[in-house]
Amino acid sequence: MVVINQKKNLNFGENPPEISLNSNLKRWFSRNIGLWKSNRTYFLEQSKKTHNLCMNLKIQALENKSEWESHYKFTWYPEKKYNFFDENPQYKEKGEMSAFLKGHQLFRESFYFSNEEGISNIRQVDEHEMIFESSYNDWYIIEHTRLIDSDNYRFRVIYSWNKNKLEIVENHHEIKIVE
Repeated sequence: MVVINQKKNLNFGENPPEISLNSNLKRWFSRNIGLWKSNRTYFLEQSKKTHNLCMNLKIQALENKSEWESHYKFTWYPEKKYNFFDENPQYKEKGEMSAFLKGHQLFRESFYFSNEEGISNIRQVDEHEMIFESSYNDWYIIEHTRLIDSDNYRFRVIYSWNKNKLEIVENHHEIKIVE
């Protein structure tokens, strides 16, 4: 949200614009920077199976191309070799994604199940939780991410529908390893 106030300032003329940004999203994202150990449970509707994995997730802040945007890089890789990725090749065993904030949207270089770029709308629940809502190809995805205990833990739950059918439910319990 951008608010422009008219304020008298002797150094810059009678009524220069003063810009005030809603920085809640930037502040929330900065609290997520670091390396996370991500204990994940995947419930796959098609196979009716539950899978447990441990992944590493690294979130980095990148140099901003614009002072009004915050850029990030997300990198993930498994803690060990899992058959899950051989049995479910639609999942990326490791990868990297860049994204940036603009307003209340996250502009992604690519999505998880696609190499297409796109936008996730963001809703703030409170100072600790954000909801990301994305649509691409035939997927509709809602992700809740909550920071817990002075940002040392995160809980994420992700619901993924394909062609209006719930296909994947994920629970991620994450522990911050390194800031």
